[in-house]
Amino acid sequence: MADFSGRCVILTGACGGFGEAAARAFAAAGANLVLSDLAQAPLDRLAEELGGRVTAIAGDITDPELSLRLVEAAIAEFGRLDVAVNNAGIAHDILPLARIPLEAVRRTIEIDLLGVIYAMQAQLPAFEQRFRDTGETGAIVNVASVAGVVGAPMLSVYAAAKHGVVGLTKSAALEYARRGVRVNALCPSFARTPMATDFLDKAGGDRDQAEAALVQAIPMRRLAEVDEVIAGLMFLADPASSFVTGQTLQIDGGLSAA
Repeated sequence: MADFSGRCVILTGACGGFGEAAARAFAAAGANLVLSDLAQAPLDRLAEELGGRVTAIAGDITDPELSLRLVEAAIAEFGRLDVAVNNAGIAHDILPLARIPLEAVRRTIEIDLLGVIYAMQAQLPAFEQRFRDTGETGAIVNVASVAGVVGAPMLSVYAAAKHGVVGLTKSAALEYARRGVRVNALCPSFARTPMATDFLDKAGGDRDQAEAALVQAIPMRRLAEVDEVIAGLMFLADPASSFVTGQTLQIDGGLSAA
């Protein structure tokens, strides 16, 4: 396990499936945490469970002021920012493109793509300033999806947003490669999270049958376990991965290899 003792990590979407698991993994590795999600009460419960040094700030990632507040809190509370995990995201209902309601289109793009843009616009100057002042580098991990590197029928707007996150990640990695910031994207396929459970429920019919149909496209013929995805996230965030930037790490059971 990587050692994050004394390091500060910003994590959005902290109360979701990947988010909560990531928060627990970073806390176990000794990190100081600035956690964010929509509602304050679940954040406070998670922070209390984690113990240690945790700051919890609720807000909507589509508000650029939230991202600024998270960076300010990291520096004010812990004196530094080492890692930012931009994890907040949603998926729209399973529908053909022409039938996706415009409000769902807007909300998906606002959260899954614009939210990452706002976050990085707040984070990158702080990382760059620290690099100029101390020579210490930082890392951004954008949680995208395998739908950011392949097509996703019936999830087209979600896929468009995640493709945008991948393009954003690669572009920022090139811009900041000599400015002290590594930027990578984590691209998991379906894992056993509440989002995947919701997806299977909305597919209709028997849950086991829906899961069996879903995994037919995955060479390993199974869903990912959350811990498998978090292992990849921790690798990208680890200071030891110091020559890894601009990458999309697909944790997808071979789905994107075809």
